[in-house]
Amino acid sequence: MTSPNSLSGIRVLDLSRVLAGPWCTQTLADLGADVIKIERPETGDDTRTWGPPFLKNAQGQDTPEAAYYLGTNRNKRSVTCDIAQPAGQALIRELVAHCDVFVENFKVGDMARYGLDYESIKAINPRIVYCSVTGFGQTGPYADRAGYDYAIQGMGGLMSVTGERDDLGGGPQKVGVAVADLMTGMYATVGILAALRHAEKTGRGQQVDMALLDTQVAMLANLGANYLVSGTVPGRMGNAHQNIVPYQVFEVAPAGDGSKDHIIIAVGNDAQFRKYCGVANRPDLGTNPLFALNSDRVKNRAQLVPMLEAVMRTRRKADWLAALEAAKVPCGAINNLAEVFADPHIASRNMVTHWQHPHQSDLRLVSSPIKLSATPVRTDRPPPLLGQHTDEVLRTVLNYADAKLSELKGQKAI
Repeated sequence: MTSPNSLSGIRVLDLSRVLAGPWCTQTLADLGADVIKIERPETGDDTRTWGPPFLKNAQGQDTPEAAYYLGTNRNKRSVTCDIAQPAGQALIRELVAHCDVFVENFKVGDMARYGLDYESIKAINPRIVYCSVTGFGQTGPYADRAGYDYAIQGMGGLMSVTGERDDLGGGPQKVGVAVADLMTGMYATVGILAALRHAEKTGRGQQVDMALLDTQVAMLANLGANYLVSGTVPGRMGNAHQNIVPYQVFEVAPAGDGSKDHIIIAVGNDAQFRKYCGVANRPDLGTNPLFALNSDRVKNRAQLVPMLEAVMRTRRKADWLAALEAAKVPCGAINNLAEVFADPHIASRNMVTHWQHPHQSDLRLVSSPIKLSATPVRTDRPPPLLGQHTDEVLRTVLNYADAKLSELKGQKAI
């Protein structure tokens, strides 16, 4: 017997595209919501073309499905609808009456031009949870600007604390994935779930106003608190931690082929530091009053770290990892993606899911990390082809007959 999903019975009308919005709706879909992805006829979500790489078919030829799109749209149904046309707008309003959540990431004011803004949608369905994802939010002096992850990482302070130290030749550095987009999608998911809970209790929906810049500022976490508490502007620390020592990358003895090799040491407290010093054959450092407490190690970082760097270069990565793990000292390798997906622990956690896609019988994608014991995430719908479910959704949700579907297709509304 198939277990129910946590969000079974929740229907999401998803007018978002690219990453932040689709990341949110993919999470909702994983949890069991019926996510109806609205896409532009003929072109669809922008990320369908963001390749290579593209998914290959059985003959080894590229298909129109970019890996980028495939990684953010599993478990959804795709419906094509041109919301620039009155018939398309009317179709969206009809669907709204049958949905619990509405997600969009258009520029501020665009949805009002189409009659699809929160006030208009709320008039149709007062219980609707309406989530707007923008770069800068619905209010404020920047509200009319377009916001993109790269710029947001800069404006929100992340690039000022990411990268090698300036005195070592560093400069502004973005994170390797679009973290402002991804975290906005995750915060949007949390906001939507909270608003659904409120709607269940009161019968009233609400608007969830999500901004990439707000999220990026919130993500500053301890560094934001450091500045607000101290008034001191933090700078880039490379692979070191602002508040903990030693908590950074260290070069170790060269690999077998003579190339440089590195590991991460992540000592989080004083007891772990003493264990680390024992493994490093430097127990004296663990009891030295200059280094015994983390606050002292942070103050005296310039004295301590060069000594640790010299010690770390005396052994190879495998030797260090084995000895540190045995002593329960937090550490880790720095893996490339081939090594990540070959890791037996990743395999044991089922972090790769196999899908039967129309273009490929065994499509491998990264899995949802959410592990629920009673209501596991769903894995039944591979990322959809453009418009794959248009007829299905309009027939089952709106009871459209063939004549109505033909009329809309003739108008190029779907």
